[in-house]
Amino acid sequence: MSNFQIVMPKLGESIQEGTITKWFVKEGDTVEEDDILFEVATDKVDSEIPSPVDGVITKILFPEDSLVPVGEVLAVINMGGEEDVSDETVDTESTESTASEEKDKPEEVSEDKSVDNVRELSNRFYSPLVKTIAKEENISLEELESIQGSGANGRVQKNDILNYINNKKEGKSTTESKQATSSSVQKTLTPPPVNVGSGDQIIEMDRVRKLIAEHMVMSKQVSPHVTAVVEADVTDLVIWRNNNKAAFEKKYGDKITFMPIFTEAVAAAIAEFPMLNSSVDGDKIILKKDINIGIAVAKPDGNLIVPVIKNAEQKNLVGIAKDLNRLADAARNNKLAIEEIQGGTFTITNFGTFRNLIGTPIINQPQVAILATGSIEKKPAVLETPTGDVIAIRHKMFLSLSYDHRIIDGALGGAFLRKIADNLEQFDLNRGI
Repeated sequence: MSNFQIVMPKLGESIQEGTITKWFVKEGDTVEEDDILFEVATDKVDSEIPSPVDGVITKILFPEDSLVPVGEVLAVINMGGEEDVSDETVDTESTESTASEEKDKPEEVSEDKSVDNVRELSNRFYSPLVKTIAKEENISLEELESIQGSGANGRVQKNDILNYINNKKEGKSTTESKQATSSSVQKTLTPPPVNVGSGDQIIEMDRVRKLIAEHMVMSKQVSPHVTAVVEADVTDLVIWRNNNKAAFEKKYGDKITFMPIFTEAVAAAIAEFPMLNSSVDGDKIILKKDINIGIAVAKPDGNLIVPVIKNAEQKNLVGIAKDLNRLADAARNNKLAIEEIQGGTFTITNFGTFRNLIGTPIINQPQVAILATGSIEKKPAVLETPTGDVIAIRHKMFLSLSYDHRIIDGALGGAFLRKIADNLEQFDLNRGI
């Protein structure tokens, strides 16, 4: 009989694993194509995953609440309609049995199993890069398992294995290397102790908040952040919106907020400064062809999610406004589809929603920059006129750009931010809708 393997899907560009929060089926159940199999959660979105085929669930390999790497087999569906665990696609079961036996015999593991098969023999997740380095340096699985990882949940990262290799070449023993790495990790990651007094309340982070926290810490460790700030005079923009918001909603059935205008200005600036629309991969810079702008949206539970407006540079203000309103509504109601949070190349977060003037946002990896928009305030300003300087009341706001200093220097970051401000300041007061 023909079997089909259900694997953990890749739910985002930077996502490497997901948590199975609920199974909707059990072994022996008959399913049809598009029936919901399970719910998976990441720091970005909770998604229900449908079955791509008809058949019978013959094997479920991970229980609920399991944290599973992308690409790992989660379940097996027999498409012949009858339970059959004898052919090659359910070798996963025998693999588990073999792995269990091999773990009881560690001396045989290092002799017979290579790092290529590490997922069969280990509960730890190793990235392809780490496995490649281990293979090239002839590091056995047993050695790999002994390395203390500095990543989330003790994950072995590139620097961990390189430090291990360097220590090994310098003649240090495995134990010494392990102790040195562990000491380094502890020195870097161990927070100061927190005293809990009588009457203090302890609140457990929920799953999403834990993942967001890990993502933010990772971003600060990966990218050297620099933040630049400009103040923009957006008086014409404010007047235009006040004059046209009622007519816009009547004509298009959507409200026009300031965010679509900010998004349009950012997309136009990125078209002139494409380096801001990139990612860093080791010592390579990946320039993105599409300009996909993510907009940070606060959910009712207090957490954030970033839906993405795809190809923003190709859309007019009406198209951006419709996309933004639809995505924001879906985000607040937990109705975002997987593809609606994937592929972002630049992010905007609106501190002005909470009447904040300036913020220093953290870059949304693997992007290289993020823009924060502050609240718009009436201020006295000096204006130059043909008859001399005058003081007038103007609408002003702060824009702050955090960027990755590995590839973006101050001149480029400053020029890009200034261009966004210029686009907003030069908004056409007579623009039609």
